[in-house]
Amino acid sequence: MVRITSYSAGQTESFGEQLATLLKAGSIVAFEGELTAGKTTMIRGICRGLQVRQPVQSPTFTLVNEYQGRLPVYHLDCYRERRKQEWLALGIEDYLYGEGITLIEWADAIRDLLPQSSIRVIMNHLMVEENCREIYFQAIPNIEVQIRQAIRTGLTDEHSRD
Repeated sequence: MVRITSYSAGQTESFGEQLATLLKAGSIVAFEGELTAGKTTMIRGICRGLQVRQPVQSPTFTLVNEYQGRLPVYHLDCYRERRKQEWLALGIEDYLYGEGITLIEWADAIRDLLPQSSIRVIMNHLMVEENCREIYFQAIPNIEVQIRQAIRTGLTDEHSRD
């Protein structure tokens, strides 16, 4: 498991943008965390890294937003619909096993439906500072190594721009 701390929304987006460099067709990123933990913020960064030009908003009421970037991006939100059978009826497998990248907020609701290859992102508030977040990435070992390297590279690049 890879653990990082974000001290601002901008930094959370940057972490997302770094994660995007590792994603390819069929990648699934499953987000967990309480309200306002930064899930949508990181997804905005991922989408920016995937060259999505549309505004990125949480699909809480529509359940799915589709964006076009260097690959199709499917942004799902399981907050309002937590029943696995309903997601299956809605055709979630088309997103999970399609040619795009699938980003899922509140993924704990459908964890049993997700492939083992999914990248799990757990986000928590830290009470140290107002915008401080603790972020955990869990994936198969070789992907965790790549995540650690991408985040480290992103932090180095950020400091070199100062």
